[in-house]
Amino acid sequence: MWARLEPLLPSEQGGMGRPRLDNRPIVEAILWKHRTGAPWRDLPESFGPWNTVFTRFNWWNRSGVWQRVLEALRGEADCEWVMVDGTVIRAHQHAAGAKGGPTSKGLAARAAVSRPKST
Repeated sequence: MWARLEPLLPSEQGGMGRPRLDNRPIVEAILWKHRTGAPWRDLPESFGPWNTVFTRFNWWNRSGVWQRVLEALRGEADCEWVMVDGTVIRAHQHAAGAKGGPTSKGLAARAAVSRPKST
């Protein structure tokens, strides 16, 4: 997978004579952060300084690197075993069945003029 991803990323040559960190641990750190949902500051030290990883992610995002990566890899997606699990999907609190709104008023008006269904 890295052989397909590496050519899509910018070169590792740093500006102003400073050597840059290798792209591979930066990508691994970004994937770890998004997989876990942890804040940037909680990146393990093995990935390098969190600020460096965040700065590289942000720079790649602004320069369109991630868009190019996703477009290049999109055609290679293997969707044979894709499954969506809807058990964790939550509705917004306002969609939780609270009474009110135009539909309940219409139902109440209809119920007032209709005959009783039972005796």
